[in-house]
Amino acid sequence: MAEQPDTNELTFEQALRELEQIVGQLESGEAELDKAIGLYERGDRLRKLCQTRLDAAQARIEAIRLDAEGKPAGTQAFDAG
Repeated sequence: MAEQPDTNELTFEQALRELEQIVGQLESGEAELDKAIGLYERGDRLRKLCQTRLDAAQARIEAIRLDAEGKPAGTQAFDAG
């Protein structure tokens, strides 16, 4: 098996594509136990990476608006202006 790149070096799209491939391999049930465990571990790292990147993107898009008392009053769309 070729050396896989560190998950942090992947773009969101690359990580998601690889995660989909791993899910397919695991769902097929054809992987031997040791390989299935390795696939599951890599898939979990990819899932966490994708979630982190999605959370960061959402944070960039939304900003919490505060009222005069400093309490959350809603969200404001990210202004790329």
